[in-house]
Amino acid sequence: MTVQRTLSIIKPDATNRNLTGRINTVFEENGLRIVAQKRIRLTIEQAKAFYKEHDGKPFFDGLVQFMASAPVVVQVLEGEDAIAQNRRLMGATDPSQAEEGTIRKMFALSKGENSVHGSDSETSAAREISFFFNALEITG
Repeated sequence: MTVQRTLSIIKPDATNRNLTGRINTVFEENGLRIVAQKRIRLTIEQAKAFYKEHDGKPFFDGLVQFMASAPVVVQVLEGEDAIAQNRRLMGATDPSQAEEGTIRKMFALSKGENSVHGSDSETSAAREISFFFNALEITG
């Protein structure tokens, strides 16, 4: 296995319910280190830019509005096989389909309000991390 970095976003439905610490505990108890973190409020334009690969899809406008509706916590997670590990910990996008013990099973409200985002590949992780962080903000 290789040590990797991945982007994680704790979404508005979770920050509104003060779940940041509980979600971070799941990451840390499962071998992921938080090496960068900040709480921000995305503008509509920033949310559109971040999710540009989904532009034109039926859920795009709703996703953009949701992500700009309240603060989010963006963070860089580091660990062995971090991308796959984070995706396992998040669980299925639809919380009704997520396995017990996953973040989405425990905390998500719906398929749309699913509490967390995680990079799906090394290419996505590099792009997404650089969208929110510069090298000086990431500690190792």
